[in-house]
Amino acid sequence: MTAVAGDSSRSELELPGGAAVTRLGSGGPWEALYGYCRVVRAGGLAITAGCTSTVDGRVAHVGDAAAQTAQAIRIGLDALAEVGAEPADVVRTRMYVTDRMYADEVGRAHNAVFGVVRPVATMVVVAGLIDPDHLVEVELEAWLGDR
Repeated sequence: MTAVAGDSSRSELELPGGAAVTRLGSGGPWEALYGYCRVVRAGGLAITAGCTSTVDGRVAHVGDAAAQTAQAIRIGLDALAEVGAEPADVVRTRMYVTDRMYADEVGRAHNAVFGVVRPVATMVVVAGLIDPDHLVEVELEAWLGDR
């Protein structure tokens, strides 16, 4: 995970009341191009950008929605860990799937990680994702409170 601001340096600022905002990038292929970062922590809230199964600039697990989901969740959890969050801190997930036929395997992959945590979750069928080999994209939100 690399720290980012517009120039790839660590970006931290303070909110009113003293809460810090931290932005970290992963060096993924679209972050600098499209102007976003992998994870933002603002006070007790940590949020990931959409995570896919892109590893080292290539789509992993082409054609396997369950494996793509597991990889995307792993990428999101790794990003959250960089700002101090653990899987048990996840309070909300969003899953975007390119076909409703993937819903069950995506949901089961989600359950394998979050079945005990049980965050609120949304799954939406979308027309497509940035790479045609992506079958699923996942967003994670965690609450860390005063930690």
